[in-house]
Amino acid sequence: MTRRSGPSRPGGPGGPGRPRGPRGGKAGSTGKGGKGTKGASGGALRARPATERVRTAAGRSNASTRWLARQLNDPYVAEARRLGYRSRAAFKLAQLDDRFALLRPGLAVVDLGAAPGGWTQIAVARIGADRRRGRVVAIDRLAIDPIAGAEVVHLDFLDPTAPERLTALLGRPADLVLSDLSPDTTGHAATDHLRILALAEAAFDFACGVLAPGGGFVCKLFQGGATPDLLAGVRRAFAKVRHAKPPASRAESAETYLVATGFRGRPADEDPPW
Repeated sequence: MTRRSGPSRPGGPGGPGRPRGPRGGKAGSTGKGGKGTKGASGGALRARPATERVRTAAGRSNASTRWLARQLNDPYVAEARRLGYRSRAAFKLAQLDDRFALLRPGLAVVDLGAAPGGWTQIAVARIGADRRRGRVVAIDRLAIDPIAGAEVVHLDFLDPTAPERLTALLGRPADLVLSDLSPDTTGHAATDHLRILALAEAAFDFACGVLAPGGGFVCKLFQGGATPDLLAGVRRAFAKVRHAKPPASRAESAETYLVATGFRGRPADEDPPW
């Protein structure tokens, strides 16, 4: 259960600092004329003007060749490499934050299924955890290289001890739980949809156990969205629930994100409906 968007690239144990824009200015600056490519603080990147072809397809399947060609010509992959982000998925969280103001200095944040660490890098920079102005705990059953400003935990969040351990590391209840989890896919659409729903339900249940009042929850979903029971549970637990597809999410991808804010707690007499 981990993210699959883009190649892993450590960018050094400390990771990047506050994002810089692609033209040398601050992230989000557009240079002269106001229409340049935006960095990790928001906006969609322009497609690369020239198409780079895979030099050799020998020994590769057609699917592998298409994937490699897409990576070579993906502006978010190139920008993530330039800025030192560990995956292109970092831009998705940056864009969600730009739209919904999720990350603020001093927050306590939990990043579920954090490998390779792109979302964690954005969270650290935006809440000031690298300057001790907040706390970020990144958890995954896969190993994650150290990220300055984050506490990295090698643990499956489904482990019964996970909520207690993470709350202890944060030193207080969480203000925001992030989940960009993807299941191990089978290629069978119906099965994969059920798997992502199961992860979303588990992430929501986890969030309800660790969030402070007023906290937020961001969770990946795929085509078909949340089940009525899950969505009803989220709406009871949070004051505001919205759906969004950030520009960095590939057009052909079925993924979307559920963004819930204003945590008011699950009613004490209500168990998860699944």
